[in-house]
Amino acid sequence: MVSETVPTSWLVYCRPGFESDALAELLHHAALQGIACEPSHGEGWVSLTRVDGEAVNDLHRQAAFKKLIFARQSLAALPALTLSRDDRLTAILEQVKASRWSFEEIWHETPDTNDGKALAGLIKALTKPLESMLKKRGALRRSAGARRLHIFWTDGDQVQLAMSFPGNRSDLINGIRRLRFPSRAPSRSTLKLEEAWHEFIPRDEWDVRLAPHMQAADLGAAPGGWTWQLVQRGMYVYAIDNGPMESQLMKTGQIDHLKEDGFTWEPPQRLDWLVCDIVDKPVRVLAMVERWLIRKWCKEAIFNLKLPMKKRWDEVTRCLTALEESLEKAGVHASVSCRHLYHDREEVTVHVRLRD
Repeated sequence: MVSETVPTSWLVYCRPGFESDALAELLHHAALQGIACEPSHGEGWVSLTRVDGEAVNDLHRQAAFKKLIFARQSLAALPALTLSRDDRLTAILEQVKASRWSFEEIWHETPDTNDGKALAGLIKALTKPLESMLKKRGALRRSAGARRLHIFWTDGDQVQLAMSFPGNRSDLINGIRRLRFPSRAPSRSTLKLEEAWHEFIPRDEWDVRLAPHMQAADLGAAPGGWTWQLVQRGMYVYAIDNGPMESQLMKTGQIDHLKEDGFTWEPPQRLDWLVCDIVDKPVRVLAMVERWLIRKWCKEAIFNLKLPMKKRWDEVTRCLTALEESLEKAGVHASVSCRHLYHDREEVTVHVRLRD
């Protein structure tokens, strides 16, 4: 049947425990386009399937990956398959043939769970035989528009085949950016800021937008995880926190540690960067950041918003809408992005760049 050969589902990976938030976000985008969908989910993933059996491509394309908050990966997916444990490859080959898909590479992925990781041995054993068969059938080939086939394994006999397209996907396996913790950094929170730079700033712009001799403020800095990243880029930092900073970090001579309240401190001049990972209510952090941006005390800002245990999607959209409305009312032009990063937990990371 035609419905079995077209991608009727929008499949998204997310952090385990955030399935309801990712699903709320997908349903929001489906509603914007007036498309009725049936939701489903498992640990670390969610999907919407069109109830009319039509292809999900337009919905997938219109809800651009770079604008999604809780999604680690965004795919157009075929109906899920149950495989025979005696012959796992035939059903996959038949569905690829029926879909008429062609692609340049294959990624085998699993949910970000212990059960998912346990499938690594099985996937490894099947990878080369499957690639060989798909090459012979002409599905896996060069010059296929940089399309990628994702084989999403939720169990040893449960898979879903999906397609991703250049410019509208994560180019990281499972959508996860794994960074090495620098041993000299004062805390593991340093990885949050490093990942945010990778996420929000194109790598070829780092030398200009994260340049040596820039000036930055780190609000709620102690013990210095985020300040350490700024110092590594050669910046001079106002570290604002009543708590102590790590002693070796202070020896760099690039830090002015001020034991003041990050919510009330004002910079002596316009800075290049504001960063903030203060643990407080989102509304309070947002009010402080809005003041900085409206008064143009910085050119760019990265800050975290701590989320409630329930209805996180509602809270995030409320916060972002309030921020954008405040900036617009003040006549401040800015681009605002938000992402639930891999190194985040109960928070999302927001990036704002002022447009002079």
